[in-house]
Amino acid sequence: MTEFTPLMSFAGGLLIGLSAVTLMLFWGRIAGMTAILGGILPPLDRDWAWKATFLAGAVIAPAGLAFSGVKVDFDVPVPLAALIIGGVITGIGVTFGSGCTSGHGICGLARFSKRSAAATVTFMAFAFLTTFVIRHVFGGF
Repeated sequence: MTEFTPLMSFAGGLLIGLSAVTLMLFWGRIAGMTAILGGILPPLDRDWAWKATFLAGAVIAPAGLAFSGVKVDFDVPVPLAALIIGGVITGIGVTFGSGCTSGHGICGLARFSKRSAAATVTFMAFAFLTTFVIRHVFGGF
């Protein structure tokens, strides 16, 4: 069951947008998480330092929230194998799509990129299709 959390979702969206704008403003870079993650894996990218810092912030901020005593309940209702398969398929998709949902969907759409709009529509269409097939054809997990 999914809970409707408009305030937390709005706050999270604002923080994602703020981080993307800040990265563009100070570093002139797009906040595409796949490229950022790829830049800190061997062989190291020449911009690895800011990429490692950006990813550290993405880990430290929620950890700080957890240690502050705020309880965030979440549940992953799918088997580990499904998560791994989904991750591999997503990795293939971002490779062929030349970017991920954060790079295209957040940053690219904000720049009115037609290529990013096409990529985002494709991402979302396949997400809807996958959800429908998993839940209604295969009966869910």
